[in-house]
Amino acid sequence: MIRIDCRRPPFLGMAREWLEANGRGGYASTTLSGCHTRRYHGLMVANLLKPEGRHVLLSKLEDSFLAGNIEHFFTAHRYPGVIFPPGPSPLVEFVLDLYPSLTYLAGEIRLRKSILLARGKDVVLVRYDLEGSPEGGHLRFKPFLAFRGYHELAHENNCLSTRAKQIENGFRIEPYQGMPPLFFRGSAFSSFTHSPLWYRNFEYDEERERGFDWHEDLFLPGILEVPLKKNGSFVLAVSSGEPVEDPTAMWEAETVRRGQERKEDEKLATGLDAEDRDILRMLIAAGRQFLITTPSGRPAIIAGYPWFGSWGRDTLIALPGLAFCCGRIEEGIGILAELGRHEKEGLLPNFFSGDGKPEAYNTVDSSLLYFRAVQELFRITGDTELVHSLFWPVMKRIIGCFMAGTRFGIGMDEGGLLQAGSEATALTWMDATVGGSPVTPRHGYAVEINALWYNALCFATELAARLDDPEGAFAALLPRVRRSFRETFWIEAGGYLGDAFRNGLLDAAIRPNQLFAVCLPYSPLTPGEQTGVVRTVREHLLAPCGLRTLSPADPAYRGRYRGNGIERDAAYHQGTVWPWLVGPFGEAALRVAADKEAEKAFLRRYLRDFLGSHLTEAGIGTVSEVFDGDTPHSPGGCIAQAWSVAELIRLYMLILPKQG
Repeated sequence: MIRIDCRRPPFLGMAREWLEANGRGGYASTTLSGCHTRRYHGLMVANLLKPEGRHVLLSKLEDSFLAGNIEHFFTAHRYPGVIFPPGPSPLVEFVLDLYPSLTYLAGEIRLRKSILLARGKDVVLVRYDLEGSPEGGHLRFKPFLAFRGYHELAHENNCLSTRAKQIENGFRIEPYQGMPPLFFRGSAFSSFTHSPLWYRNFEYDEERERGFDWHEDLFLPGILEVPLKKNGSFVLAVSSGEPVEDPTAMWEAETVRRGQERKEDEKLATGLDAEDRDILRMLIAAGRQFLITTPSGRPAIIAGYPWFGSWGRDTLIALPGLAFCCGRIEEGIGILAELGRHEKEGLLPNFFSGDGKPEAYNTVDSSLLYFRAVQELFRITGDTELVHSLFWPVMKRIIGCFMAGTRFGIGMDEGGLLQAGSEATALTWMDATVGGSPVTPRHGYAVEINALWYNALCFATELAARLDDPEGAFAALLPRVRRSFRETFWIEAGGYLGDAFRNGLLDAAIRPNQLFAVCLPYSPLTPGEQTGVVRTVREHLLAPCGLRTLSPADPAYRGRYRGNGIERDAAYHQGTVWPWLVGPFGEAALRVAADKEAEKAFLRRYLRDFLGSHLTEAGIGTVSEVFDGDTPHSPGGCIAQAWSVAELIRLYMLILPKQG
């Protein structure tokens, strides 16, 4: 549980954001103040089958409580030059437990609002509990509709149908043809007054900071009013496609289901101290938000909320931590099998549409990360037959295509190393481009690509022996690859690995990618060389919240991830800190540690210090995408990133204290 006292300064009501996800790619999210700062904020952001993709249907509710002649507002809006309502926020406490809850205090009135999304449904439930009041009053709701793609913004137009139909304890509206209707239904008597009106020029500060359009118009169909008695409760259900028959029953069923999930999560955190146990439980719960089933039934992982979709590379990095480490084996197998089904010419999709259709094949690492994910599955299950039937054919095709040569100049040279790409391509995870050119050129021979390649060849050779399949064995090739790797990347004078070799020159920049030559099950390095890599990364790149992508001593280092799109992309992999890299670092550090229990204790303290403060500073209860390389290491990017959460879970599982 996370509890935030909002009366203690600094409140930061517009900097802290909460997130609820529904397991099908939809979500609800906004700031503690209720004032949207992003186009991606919304109370119902649904992942639709038709039209495909995520859409902000219900942007927000302006909710208030009318007692006597005074109306108390609980949701804020920013308009040009003004914030409504004026004055300090009545929010006194935020709690994230099974779901987010906000408690408001206005005079003698104390009201708690809780938000919950039903698993697997496009339904948002908002519950109001009047916990303190001399007498009852009336809840008043103004629903603001957007009905647009979540990357877009809505503006006043004549195409919207303003008609609304009253239903029992609510109303129904279908603003646009081709979009699903929206139903509002309360758990008790509710009266709806049809009063259609456009509200203009909502302002979104985060969009302005990011250099995007930041004004939006939203449509109000009318006002819903509900009498609420002293100590009374009310649940409002907003649903897409069909109305909710009993909002209270759905609320109770969903809370019971989540309570059962939490009991399962608690078992995974056994052995940790209380603070570490609470942090790990929070991470496991946050990780569940990324695992989805698309509207057409495809299993997938959302790379990050609020704006990322499903990405192949992100999925494969996140899969072990989100699924295999958390006992969600069948979910993980389904996602891995679905990815393998889309293999073409040895490549796996880098991006999927809103409904899970492959859209791009432009990475070199996704195919090699596939081996790593299968490796983790095999380590946990030991199921040789499963690997043989579902994954082995894909793995052999990938290796065959990479050896023979495939798209984007990906192919094996005479020394057994992989080369890939050109000056115009960005095929590794450091893929930011500005003006069509990679910010971090890594074409040619990239260090982590060849570490992953060596690991894939070794794992394939291991499996070939188990499966009695000589076609998958590469024992004769491995010494050549190992020798070429060290000759190409090892910098003897510095005691670390260069980052990329191209045009006859080795890029000697100190970057975290070299860790993959240590953290993977099979390493091409000697034990002494592995120790040098970890020492160099620890000294130059380790920050309190992850690993920098470039040493601060490098002239190309950028310590702030801020500004418009071009400025952010220029810093994305040039010093910006990525928390997901703590996973490879921790695994590598444990591998070379002389005292493994002492290293585990260090990593537990590191995670406790990092997450003990971060889980309440940005996306509450989850982990951000990136942080500034320079102090105070402010968070940036997505408020909830799949591989950030996943790799921290995986590291926690590696550093659990010895039992017994």
